[in-house]
This record gives sequence, C-alpha cells and structure tokens, in this order.
Amino acid sequence: MGSGQNIPIAGISLAAVTFVALLMLGTDVVIALAVLTVWVGSLLVAAGRPPEPPKAKVKQRLTLESIRDLIENSSIPLVITERNTIALANRAARRMLGPHIIGQDARVALRQPEAISLLGENRQSEAIVRGLVRRGDIWQISRQRIDDRLAMLEFINQTAEADISRAHTDFVANASHELRTPLAAIIGYVETLQEGDGDIDTPTARKFLGIIEREAQRLQALVSDLMSLSRVEAEKHDLPTTRIDLAPLVERAARDAAGPQRIERLKLDLAAEPLVLGDLQQLEQVVRNLVDNALKYGAANAPVHVTLDLAQGDLARIAVQDEGEGIAPEQIPHLTRRFYRTDPGRSRASGGTGLGLAIVKHIVERHRGRLDITSELGKGTRVVVRIPLAERDPPEAVPLAESDNAAGDSDPRAPQTQQVS
Repeated sequence: MGSGQNIPIAGISLAAVTFVALLMLGTDVVIALAVLTVWVGSLLVAAGRPPEPPKAKVKQRLTLESIRDLIENSSIPLVITERNTIALANRAARRMLGPHIIGQDARVALRQPEAISLLGENRQSEAIVRGLVRRGDIWQISRQRIDDRLAMLEFINQTAEADISRAHTDFVANASHELRTPLAAIIGYVETLQEGDGDIDTPTARKFLGIIEREAQRLQALVSDLMSLSRVEAEKHDLPTTRIDLAPLVERAARDAAGPQRIERLKLDLAAEPLVLGDLQQLEQVVRNLVDNALKYGAANAPVHVTLDLAQGDLARIAVQDEGEGIAPEQIPHLTRRFYRTDPGRSRASGGTGLGLAIVKHIVERHRGRLDITSELGKGTRVVVRIPLAERDPPEAVPLAESDNAAGDSDPRAPQTQQVS
C-alpha cells in the first residue's frame, strides 16, 4: 500500500471472521469468498486518502546578502541601487569608482547627466557615458530593474573598441592623404608635359620627368610599406621558430640599407654572435629601416654606428646611433605611430613614408622584444632593439679520447661574447 493510505486492520479481521462463519454454516465457498472480497475492497477504498493539493510556491524576496554573493567576483563592474542609493558594489565597481560610493546617492557617485537620467526610469535602459572615470574613456551603462526597490547598473568599457575604430579611421585618412600627394604631383607634371605641344625645352622636360620618377618611387615605397605593415600585423600572434644567427644578418642588412653611396658612413661593431628565434626577412627589415632612418636624418657626413652585443645575459641587443639634430623629448613617444613625422617636409623630401618605425615596433613585438628610443637635441638619436636569445642546443656526448683533446685545445672558431648590461 502507498504511504498515503491507512490499512483498516480491524475491519479486515471482522471480514475474515465472517468468512469463516459462513463456511461453518455451510454457505457455498464461492459466495463466502465473494462476500469477503467485496467487504475488504470496500474497507480499502474507504480508507484511502485523497491526494493533497499542491503547495503554492512562495517567491522569496531577494536580499542584499544573496545578491552580494552572486556579483562580488564578477569581472564586470556591477552596482545595486536601492531607491537610487548605492547599496552594493562588487569588487570591479569599487576598484573603478572607489569604495566610498557605497551608501552614496547614485546621482552624486556617477555625476554624468546621461547616467543620472537612467536612474529615473522604471524599465530596462542603457546609455553611453564619456569621461566617467578618466578623460576620454567611454562606458555603456545598462540599468535592469530587479524588483520595486532594487535595480542593477552594469558598466561595460567600450574605450578599446572606440580607440580601434578611431585608429582605423585615422589610418585610412592618413594613407589616403599620403597616396594622394605623390599622385597629384605625377598627374600634374604629366599633364604639363602633354599640354606643352613640344614647346617645353629638354632641360625642363628632364626636370619634370625626374620629379615624376621620384614621386613614383615614393608611391611605390609607400605601397610596399603598407603591405609590409599589414603582413606584420596579421602575423603578430605567431611566435617565430627559426633559429637565426644575428651577426651576419645585421651586417648584411646594414650594408644593403647603406648602399654603395653611403657605405663609408656605416660603422659596424659586431661584438657578439647571438642566436635568436626569429623571422629572417622581418629582422632584416628592422635593421634596414633603422639604418636607413639614421643615414637619412643624421648629419650629412657623420657616421652611423651599428652595434650588436648582449644585454642582461639573455637578450641580443641591436643599437643604431646617428649624430644628427636629435628629437625633442615630447615627440619621442609618438615616433612609432603610423605616418608620424617630426619634420614632414624634410621626411617627404628624403623619400620617407612615415611607416618605418611603426613596422619596426610591430616586428619587435612579434619577436617578444623591446624597442627603446633615446635622443638628445644637437647630439643625435639612438634606437635600441632587444630580442630574447634562443635556447642553446644541449651538447652532444663526446668520446673520452676526443674529450681529453678538447680539454687541452680550445676551438679558435668559438665566438667570444661579452655580456653588457
């Protein structure tokens, strides 16, 4: 029997006694059994309990303690308001707005008109607020009503997305401007030559053709640098795995950048032969860009020093220093920005695209390295690239006879390196 039904023991016992009595009086067995069955069945049906009605579910009222346990460890800043007073703020919100906001009027804590307007609404709503924590930041604040007295404010930081969008817009605008400048010169001089009807003398025509050639080469260099920057950015998360000997790479790339016209100004000092994990073409591009910049913007007849050594024991250091006019301190943080120039007129006249140091920066970041630029007005600029060394292969086992010989005679080809901090 189910647990919800009581068994009528006394009634069943009486029905059994009656069944026995009927048999003793000579009643037919079938009739006596039928009487017993009906009797016991009636007792069982009468003893059954009706099913209990389902219990009504009572909605428990949310408490601030239960909400605190839910939101405290969220990485998104969350604030709980109770009738526009800040009752709770999780760890991320306290770190962003300060621990003093708990207990404050939300309108005083947020201060921004767009955020304050959310507090007067009784429905889910959101607003974009600028300068909530610091100048220039952008936050999306969402308000969700919990019950008649509590509401939750959620803060989503959209500063990074806005910066990316702005950087993309600036890049497109700057690239368009840089491409339009040489194209305008090429088109203008070509139209002048075409409209001359043969009246332009040979020296003037040669001058125009020289300008066209120079602007076309500048345009070609700009497109090449844009493609290089795009490739580097696409591969910035892929760690290079090729073992490269930096000494011959630096020497070869530096000489290529100098060319036969400027090779006498190049001063190489390869004091180490470090091995790094890197991309051969990209590391060559780093050296070429740095040496080319130093030769372009350094003093006309002054040397450019290229040094390769070790720093801090586990870093290969490439340093390129010129003896030019130097760069003002306030301009140094902006040098790796795309198309940034300290002297736009001089840079364009020398064929610069404004992308060289931006490419260097991205390549160094891909190699998990570091780029440092120091300069002193009137004395020159020094650019240093540091790249982690590759781990050395474990030494192979040497037979005993050869080992004894090796102990007595050192290999004259072994590189002699000096650790420089």
